[in-house]
Amino acid sequence: TTNVIGFFLLLAALCIFGPITVASATTDQGQSDTIIGIDLGTTYSCVGVYRNGNVDIIANDQGNRITPSYVAFTEGDRLVGDAAKNQASINPTNTIFDAKRLIGRKYSDKSVQADKKLVPFDIISGAGDKPLVQVRPDGTNPADFAPEEISAMVLQKMKSTAEAYLGHEVKRAVVTVPAYFNDAQRAATKDAATIAGLQVDRILNEPTAAALAYGLNEDHVMEDRTVLVYDLGGGTFDVTLLNIDDGMFEVLSTSGDTHLGGEDFDQRIMQYYIKMMQKQ
Repeated sequence: TTNVIGFFLLLAALCIFGPITVASATTDQGQSDTIIGIDLGTTYSCVGVYRNGNVDIIANDQGNRITPSYVAFTEGDRLVGDAAKNQASINPTNTIFDAKRLIGRKYSDKSVQADKKLVPFDIISGAGDKPLVQVRPDGTNPADFAPEEISAMVLQKMKSTAEAYLGHEVKRAVVTVPAYFNDAQRAATKDAATIAGLQVDRILNEPTAAALAYGLNEDHVMEDRTVLVYDLGGGTFDVTLLNIDDGMFEVLSTSGDTHLGGEDFDQRIMQYYIKMMQKQ
């Protein structure tokens, strides 16, 4: 049976990178039952595994334990992670990022229309009002991708990173999402994992993971308590009010903003200086 204690220990330790966790456990059936945990972030993603009583945050092929959530298309090739971000300045229209802000949304959503003005690549309307990113790797012929497909490429990168570290195939994962993600966004995230070849054992709310990370479910804090958890990331801001009683979590209230993160601060600063320069 799955090692539940190990699962939650992993969730706790992996929040070192922020109030988001990744987790893993193994069963008696062997390596095929290893569960990796993936933090699929707006700007960066990471992957971890729990084994032999310890949590390992896995470094990618560049030696970094966080990977840019970037996908780039060049003529005859596809780049993911550091390689994609490193060439973004010379290939901006074919380098996709911030797919998490599009996933599970409609093209007509105000937030999608606002984002469309801030990115160098094309966002178009697909069937059913679905937003699609359009690239032209050869400079002529367009190729369209759904946000789930872009996220799947990042998840595949996380999967292959874990497999290279573990030395065997991985098929199962826990993936974290903002607490305020609606059903469509959660379903789209699961679809992305399926495209990446992963079975999602659980979609975990990021604030709950944060509470676990700080040991708020441990024996020495078993008394009934109410905790406010916030997660400020590269693209989102999450606030959740949790009641913790006897190690059990109950979400009392949650709120958040998909456009209140580090990237948004950068945009505000940039716009401020643009206006200053225009006045001069």
